[in-house]
Amino acid sequence: MRLKTFEAHCLRLPAATKVVQWEGTSVFKVGGKMFALGGGFCEQSGGGYMFKTSAMAYQMLIEQGLARPAPYLARAMWVQLISNNSLPDAELKAYLGEAHALIVAKLTRKSREALGLA
Repeated sequence: MRLKTFEAHCLRLPAATKVVQWEGTSVFKVGGKMFALGGGFCEQSGGGYMFKTSAMAYQMLIEQGLARPAPYLARAMWVQLISNNSLPDAELKAYLGEAHALIVAKLTRKSREALGLA
């Protein structure tokens, strides 16, 4: 998946925002909390996109050699794809949707309501 497609998909998720931080990295957030990273730092650290995963997806993606633990974020169950094309677009979109949902679930009820996600 190309970076522009990745960014467009992330921004289509409910209440998602984008900021550019850390050496030009596109950081996608919901409720002020990160759920995915693309470009900049991701490319400099030797791979593709980074995103939050469930414990099962984290283990599966790493065991299948599609991803590695994300630098600085691995303990929070983040992965970094080996390349931007490690996964078919449809699968990557599903993982990004899951990453978004995992972060939304951790937001307070008040925050979810304010974002229209309740």
